[in-house]
Amino acid sequence: IALGAGIGESFDIKKLRYHKIIIMADADVDGSHIRTLLLTFFYRYFEELVKEGYIYIAQPPLYRIQKGKESKYVYTEEEKVKLVSELEKSMTSGKGKSKSIKNKKKAEGDEGEAGEENVSKINIQRYKGLGEMNPDQLWNTTMNPENRLMLQVKIEDAEAADRIFDILMGTEVEPRKRFIQAHARNVKNLDV
Repeated sequence: IALGAGIGESFDIKKLRYHKIIIMADADVDGSHIRTLLLTFFYRYFEELVKEGYIYIAQPPLYRIQKGKESKYVYTEEEKVKLVSELEKSMTSGKGKSKSIKNKKKAEGDEGEAGEENVSKINIQRYKGLGEMNPDQLWNTTMNPENRLMLQVKIEDAEAADRIFDILMGTEVEPRKRFIQAHARNVKNLDV
């Protein structure tokens, strides 16, 4: 394994080549599933990496909002709504009347293409995946150490984490089904 520290009983954290292991996946439900699978792998086979805080999750943007030549990236639906509202207010300030809002959305079901909305002179692009960004956008938003956003994976309660991993990623279906039914109402940002 490229980490250099071995695996299983031969694992030796002192031989670790990297002290930041970054998981980078799409900002949608499929990306969440991939992250969960990778976190399960690291937790089960390299638990010490998780405990030492060496695992990080890259935070790619969900939207690019462009007004004129200026682009901003936002990471949540709430940030998008707030920024669009601010931009619309700045467009109407001092003019006495608001500009009309035009919406242009790509047909639903266009897999692999970014959804776009045009709100007057505001262009909103939703990224369905990392592959929809050009290399410069991906570097500037998700990979550049100077301005990327990352979450450090931490275990505050190892027993609770172990129990949740067993429920969600274990072989028994019934506990997973009960968990999903009990927590379904708490789901935010379900992207189906």
